Amino acid sequence: MDKIKLESSNIADENFEKLASLFPNVVTETIVDGQLVRAIDKDKLMQEISAYVLEGNEERYNFTWPDKRKSVVLANAPTRNTLRACKEESKDFDNTENLYIEGDNLEVLKLLRNTYMGKVKMIYIDPPYNTGKDFVYQDNFYIEKEDYLENSGQFDKEGNRLFENTEANGRFHTDWLNMMYPRLKMARDLLTDDGAIFISIDENEVSNLRKICDEIFGGGEFCS
Repeated sequence: MDKIKLESSNIADENFEKLASLFPNVVTETIVDGQLVRAIDKDKLMQEISAYVLEGNEERYNFTWPDKRKSVVLANAPTRNTLRACKEESKDFDNTENLYIEGDNLEVLKLLRNTYMGKVKMIYIDPPYNTGKDFVYQDNFYIEKEDYLENSGQFDKEGNRLFENTEANGRFHTDWLNMMYPRLKMARDLLTDDGAIFISIDENEVSNLRKICDEIFGGGEFCS
């Protein structure tokens, strides 16, 4: 039997197509590493939007942190993971209208995006508060317990702890921001135009959460 490869959509490619459909004249080609690739002509795009485009070292208002660019790339990258039904662990599987999904939430959000983009009315999340307790986030999730413990950073194959979010490390924000940013970008894509996301948080990261939410959802969308 032939193997079927499944992959979620590439959001960067989708954004390119949207831009190309709005301004087809800004699409061009260039050579990168010897390969012909599609590109956007920045100067033509600036003419189309009649706005001042910042570049280089020009001063601007900006909220950033180490590896923020990687967080954006991670959010846009497709996933080849799939969802597997566990009927033996379910109750009334064929008739229930409820669904419980276990796995890395970023990968799950990417999978849900294919079907539920712009269809979700409400999302509630209760992320770690970055108080210095143990929490680790990596891109890999595997069903076997031993592999999960290793991939999640809790223990290596010899049983040694790989990482601990100590109280001292909890005072830093980069790890938390890099974990939250791509997940919130995925959540935004799922929401309807009038949808809402509710987030529980405490004083440790509330100011940073507000900043990344303003960036992702828009500053005028906040409701207290």
